[in-house]
Amino acid sequence: MAYLDKNKYDKLKTLGQILKEARESESLLLRQVAAAVNADTAMISKFEKGERKPTREQIGLLAKALKLDEKALLISYLSDKVASDLAGEDVAKEALKAAEKKIDILKKKQDK
Repeated sequence: MAYLDKNKYDKLKTLGQILKEARESESLLLRQVAAAVNADTAMISKFEKGERKPTREQIGLLAKALKLDEKALLISYLSDKVASDLAGEDVAKEALKAAEKKIDILKKKQDK
């Protein structure tokens, strides 16, 4: 977990940037990370380039392999996903505010 703690977790970095920097910081080869995640080297490379998104399960495996905080990595993953989905929308910020309220309502229903 040292990597994200050390850098105070830059929320504007993409998941790919975080993964690549962490891998290089740990002096790991793509193939070493790929083996830890049960993926091929090309897939890890695509994650780092932002050409492909890991699964939720792979996020956990990547966090463990790269000694990253899983929660912080998941936040980066989800924020990339939301930003990508809403990037071209004029009402993106309003939609995010509405979604935040809906998430609160859903969470309250789940907690009951």
